[in-house]
Amino acid sequence: MMIVTTEQVAGYEITEVKGYVKGSTIQTKHIGRDITAALKGIVGGEIKGYSDMMAEARKLAIHRMVEEAEAKGANAIVGMRLQSATLMSAAAEIIAYGTAVVIEAE
Repeated sequence: MMIVTTEQVAGYEITEVKGYVKGSTIQTKHIGRDITAALKGIVGGEIKGYSDMMAEARKLAIHRMVEEAEAKGANAIVGMRLQSATLMSAAAEIIAYGTAVVIEAE
């Protein structure tokens, strides 16, 4: 599955638009990560636990979006975007979305 953030794919022609697709996940904080985050807030630096958690969340959201596109018969997703939102103090949602299409080499 080809995934691009552009509306077109160089060297390919969009022959069919299958429609909007999305995938999402909600992740919650872990007490161990919270303790590390509190310490990093004092001394500064990357909070590796949160970075890893968000990377996994993005991967899962994209995977779910791809599954939805494949179910529609698409072989590519154009205009892909990622968005995050805080749902409550201990949880965040990641959503991946775009347009499922069929592309063919020109």
